[in-house]
Amino acid sequence: MSRKALMVESSNNLVVLSQASRMDADPPFHQIYKTLLEKNTGGADDQREVGDIIEECELPLIDLGRLSLGNSEKEMCKSEIARASQEWGFFQVVNHGVSREILDRMRSEQVKVFKQPFNKKSKEEKVLNLSSGTYRWGTPTATCLKQLSWSEAFHVPVTDIMVSNGFSTALSSTMEQFATTVANLAQRLAEILAEKFDCKSNFFKQNCLASTCYLRMNRYPPCPIPSEVFGLMPHTDSDFLTILHQDEVGGLQLVKDGKWFAVKPNPDALIINIGDLFQIAVFLLNEVQPVESELASQAFWAESFKLRCRKIGWNKYMCP
Repeated sequence: MSRKALMVESSNNLVVLSQASRMDADPPFHQIYKTLLEKNTGGADDQREVGDIIEECELPLIDLGRLSLGNSEKEMCKSEIARASQEWGFFQVVNHGVSREILDRMRSEQVKVFKQPFNKKSKEEKVLNLSSGTYRWGTPTATCLKQLSWSEAFHVPVTDIMVSNGFSTALSSTMEQFATTVANLAQRLAEILAEKFDCKSNFFKQNCLASTCYLRMNRYPPCPIPSEVFGLMPHTDSDFLTILHQDEVGGLQLVKDGKWFAVKPNPDALIINIGDLFQIAVFLLNEVQPVESELASQAFWAESFKLRCRKIGWNKYMCP
């Protein structure tokens, strides 16, 4: 396969990006990078802040198996979930009911999808037969380098998964199993959160329907200039609840108390992120911390509700 070298000047250093043929799987990030660099030469605001020290952390780890034990242990587990939601906005769960087999098969099928040539993925109907906008890459609204996300994703409505909308047999079966088991986990956590934050226990079950839920498969291709761009630009999740699984590479970063932390991958755990809409749903009776993050791996979330209120600036609202 023929390749060309694309050379651009960045921060007084020569950066060589590999420009692959159009049959390659990666989106044309190098072209976007070159365009943004030429538009914003010498602008300090266009560079990522590389001086921040990224410390590794382990999120609160909660064993959901304790919910099946005695009442005292069960209530302690619920309280830990509520406390982690308030203090971090993120926490990890084990014994969550999603088998390692399903996670591994989901990962394997995801790899197959992303290995498809970019020109095939971008046409969508030839890969997953989904509606326009399901496949996303980069940041269409980016005007400078720090707004560029070096990633691609399939943002799949759960209702499309349930009707086997053009997927291969293996992919369809795996996605449906994954979505079903994770949806059960989401409802279980929602009931606990509703109880702890003074909502009716069935409120989210009645309002977070399959039609408002999505499965997102994420890929972060190798980047030759990791200090210049984000895998996914900093943001908060606007949905109610996100459940994600990191691979062994990791990549999830979050801000707590003004400091960036890299979340250490745990292959046995799923990561729970409390979204912005949760705060609205409980009428801000309790403070739940929205955490800016760079997300990695596949994620499942209940978006729900039509309201789009935000507590953050518009510069952090748009993400691919």
